[in-house]
Amino acid sequence: MKRVSCIMAAFILIASLFPSLGFAQENKSELAQAAKSAVLIERDTGAVLYDKNSHERLAPASMTKIMTMLLIMEALEKGQIKWDDKVRTSEYAASMGGSQIFLEPGESMSVKEMLTGIAIGSANDASVAMAEHIAGSEEAFVEKMNKKAKEIGLKDTQFQNPTGLPAKDHYSSAHDMSMMAKELLKYNEITKFTGTYESYLRENTENKFWLVNTNKLVRFYDGVDGLKTGFTNEAKYCLTATAKKGNMRVIAVVFGASTPKERNSEVTKMLDYAFNQYQTKPMFKKGDPLSQVKVSKGQESKVQAVTDEPISILAKKGEKLDKVEQKVTLSKNLKAPVKKGDKVGTLVIKNKGKKVLESELVAKQDVNEASWWQLFKRSFGMFTKVGS
Repeated sequence: MKRVSCIMAAFILIASLFPSLGFAQENKSELAQAAKSAVLIERDTGAVLYDKNSHERLAPASMTKIMTMLLIMEALEKGQIKWDDKVRTSEYAASMGGSQIFLEPGESMSVKEMLTGIAIGSANDASVAMAEHIAGSEEAFVEKMNKKAKEIGLKDTQFQNPTGLPAKDHYSSAHDMSMMAKELLKYNEITKFTGTYESYLRENTENKFWLVNTNKLVRFYDGVDGLKTGFTNEAKYCLTATAKKGNMRVIAVVFGASTPKERNSEVTKMLDYAFNQYQTKPMFKKGDPLSQVKVSKGQESKVQAVTDEPISILAKKGEKLDKVEQKVTLSKNLKAPVKKGDKVGTLVIKNKGKKVLESELVAKQDVNEASWWQLFKRSFGMFTKVGS
């Protein structure tokens, strides 16, 4: 009996020294204690795993650049800009303070280089240069930012600039930041930038510039590959982080920590909690075709309906996922022109009869309007078929 007691005591001692071995798990009530607000979500489903004042409107600091990067990636996908386009720096863009890559007025860098500066170095000057390149002016770009926020259903966000530098009525929330991150992560290429710990700009020149990621968890937490830190005196230390392990990707947001160490510690606990407690079952990748939709008066009569994001089912670890159903609803009376990425349907996933996910299906490619001659030939062909 004495021997058994000793063994148990040793077991408890080991568990206390090495909680990561699985003997102990994060207590949900202990998460984000040092943050003003926080949220933890699973990316594919958007399911909320933890919430603390997530709709409180606060200064987001440089986490603002998540929306800036989202609009850059969107413009790239639509072909409005290209990776190797040269972006000229205006005097105004070069005048930005705070984090920067020290662009000179008139200096040009490629879109790829500018995004590298924004994603890794949190460059305010590059953010404004890209805003002007995409929209013509910072003001016009900010209009796009606020329009996009409304499109994705954000109710606690308003932007005044693309950088996050202090400004009146510039605010967001942990919930809204997680939704912006969810949208940004639809673009697989983005984590190649946000997940890079160090890089260089102006290589092979006298002004070679070393970039080190402001998000140290990229280096020190296995699976973290983004997304954006933030700090101002008002906002304190903020972070929207994402990590992927196995099939599951999660997003953790923290506002208002007192120190960088505190911020990183709170996010680490949230990520540990997610990966210890939950699992996902992947169902579709972004761009998987699920059906075809009829298009009237188009050069093509149908367009493929594809997934707009990765689709997964979330469950507690050990829970069986053997009663999953899916339902596809397609748009009716779809008329040309149809643009690539336009919504053409909806996918609903149910688990054990309960809806767990709803996601848009989008057009795989453009469908332009048919000419009158094409429509005539098509109708004449139908007439001859009926006549025969």
